[in-house]
Amino acid sequence: MSNLTRYDTFSIEPVSDMFQGLFQPLRALMANGEPALRDIRLDVTESDTAYEVRADLPGVRKEDIDVRVDGNVVSIAATVERKAEEKEGERVIRRERYSGSVQRAFSLGSDVDEAGVAARYDNGTLALTLPKKPGGAQKKITVS
Repeated sequence: MSNLTRYDTFSIEPVSDMFQGLFQPLRALMANGEPALRDIRLDVTESDTAYEVRADLPGVRKEDIDVRVDGNVVSIAATVERKAEEKEGERVIRRERYSGSVQRAFSLGSDVDEAGVAARYDNGTLALTLPKKPGGAQKKITVS
């Protein structure tokens, strides 16, 4: 079977698709062989009382992670600085440095109780427990 596809001659969609991964290899080379911290990938789950967030931050020290909560907006920022050096005698043969920062902010469906927020960092994964504010349940409105 063949699929019928609508084609718009004035659309720029095919052009943006063509350049989608053009600069990805360049970004990987900038890290000098080590994976660069490009973006924060996360999973968010919700229960009746709290949100659970798992964010991947490989190679980041826990002192370099900044988490902020403002109402229902959560911001995660991280800074990475890597230094590798090979010496032969007293001359420096090769020096590789990588430093960068990444940040991500997202909003949740209800406000977070800032006093009960818990954060754990283990093996490159940041785990946040964000309890919902009591009385923050959404009110259903009936349409007449």
